Amino acid sequence: MARRGRQAAETTTAQVAGGRAELLPDADRAEAWELLLDGAPQSHVDLAEPTRLGFEYQRRLGHVIDVLAPPRAPLRVVHLGGGALTLARYVAVTRPRSGQQVAEPDAALTEFVRRHLPLPAGARVKVRALDAREALDRLPEHSADLVIADIFAHARTPAHCASAEFLDAVRRVLAPGGTYAANITDGGPLTHLRGQTATALSRFGTAALSIAPAVLRGRRYGNGILLAADGPLPLEALRQRLAREPQPTRLLTDTALTDFTAGAAVVTDATAQPSPAPPEGLFD
Repeated sequence: MARRGRQAAETTTAQVAGGRAELLPDADRAEAWELLLDGAPQSHVDLAEPTRLGFEYQRRLGHVIDVLAPPRAPLRVVHLGGGALTLARYVAVTRPRSGQQVAEPDAALTEFVRRHLPLPAGARVKVRALDAREALDRLPEHSADLVIADIFAHARTPAHCASAEFLDAVRRVLAPGGTYAANITDGGPLTHLRGQTATALSRFGTAALSIAPAVLRGRRYGNGILLAADGPLPLEALRQRLAREPQPTRLLTDTALTDFTAGAAVVTDATAQPSPAPPEGLFD
């Protein structure tokens, strides 16, 4: 495995629908790669150790996957946004026999990733070249235990995937007791993230938000992981895992979460906006 990694340890590029895709080799791990689209980091994959999640936000989503069911119990997972299929790989290894569907409209990106970063043996992953909303409309009712939204086009979440109607489509697909998890980026006053949180609270019975303190205070642009379900979330187990993260992470729930929304309005298809663009030079 190490020899194969050394032989392939050079940047691989391709032009895809979303721009210029690059796979950069990890200087410290022979079988690890980072996927960039037009210079913006998208995913990190370690072929030798698929359970190693290199990006902080992906580790937080990995913790969610870990606490939703007993260890190694299979889950029916829908991934809205594919990238390098990092979390699909994680589920395939940690929860064998899980059935997974991925909606990734950029077919050229998927072909590029699967050619250079093959999925683990036995992974039950179907990737469909569909927009997230279109994929949700085609999926059967109550067919997923977990829906993960990690949807970006040119480093921004499209407006049509940031509305109450979008969440209604998610809820239709979720089975009773199912969970929604979304990676949401924002900065400054966090207007977008507050609106997304208020919208989730309007559609689900329970919600929570994991976020770095510096992002919560508006000091830097970053990721919030928004969770929502109609039933209880495994918050204590999640807090324990987040406490072991090298970077401090807050988990907002109950009153702290409603206070965070600060009266933000529910976002609809008519009012939705894309998530804010990353600050200039962030990825330089």
